[in-house]
Amino acid sequence: NIFVGTGGQEGINKSHFLGAAYGMERIMGRVDTPVRKVLNYASDHFGKNLPVLYILTVIGKDTNDGELKLRGLYTGDDIECFKKAAALSLKVNFSMLEKPLKKVVVYLDPSEYKSTWLGNKAIYRTRMAIADGGELIILAPGLKEFGEDREIDRLIRKYGYADTPQILEWVSKNEDLQQNLSAAAHLIHGSSENRFSITYCPGHLSRKEIESVNFRYADLPQMMKKYNPAMLKEGMNVTGGEEIFYISNPALGLWACKERFKE
Repeated sequence: NIFVGTGGQEGINKSHFLGAAYGMERIMGRVDTPVRKVLNYASDHFGKNLPVLYILTVIGKDTNDGELKLRGLYTGDDIECFKKAAALSLKVNFSMLEKPLKKVVVYLDPSEYKSTWLGNKAIYRTRMAIADGGELIILAPGLKEFGEDREIDRLIRKYGYADTPQILEWVSKNEDLQQNLSAAAHLIHGSSENRFSITYCPGHLSRKEIESVNFRYADLPQMMKKYNPAMLKEGMNVTGGEEIFYISNPALGLWACKERFKE
């Protein structure tokens, strides 16, 4: 769909916020969502006569060599193209687990992840796999800021990450969030909705800074010693007598419990 891009900043911000308010866990891996309905409406009413051909690719990790490869190519001028690509994407891009995970440890490469704006992929890409009352530990040696620019960083520091009802209340009362709905969406994405705990182990932010935005804090050297990435394999591990699920790069996957997709 072309309407997020052609809608400019307003289109991007509002579509992101709509998705966040509805809930990431109700959107990821699903075709029929409020955001998709808005985009389909725009396409049907304002783009019906435009000569637009959609070309959708599905990229997935090869189980033999671990490399990302083209798994599907779909072209078309209607919603069926999207539906077919989405169906394949669910199969190849989600790591479906038999049961929810009690403890997940995610490593963020310091050359790539320097902010929670990017680093929170560790949260929203794993949240559908984490059990209620579970724990997410994020090893972030490169983390030095919250936002990728000054204004986003200011907003994150001002409000912190909170559950959806709280963010919606803040948006209704504060013009700075109303003017930056992408930031508001990000604050929702970074919350566990009080389902599980999130512990950040930062390389360059203080305990006070981490806790001020409503994350738990843990000492990076201690946690790197306890959960040494060089000694862990992808997926389930037993270390120090406890069972953990390890992810070396959250950008390369989506994890979910199968039960979440039972209709």
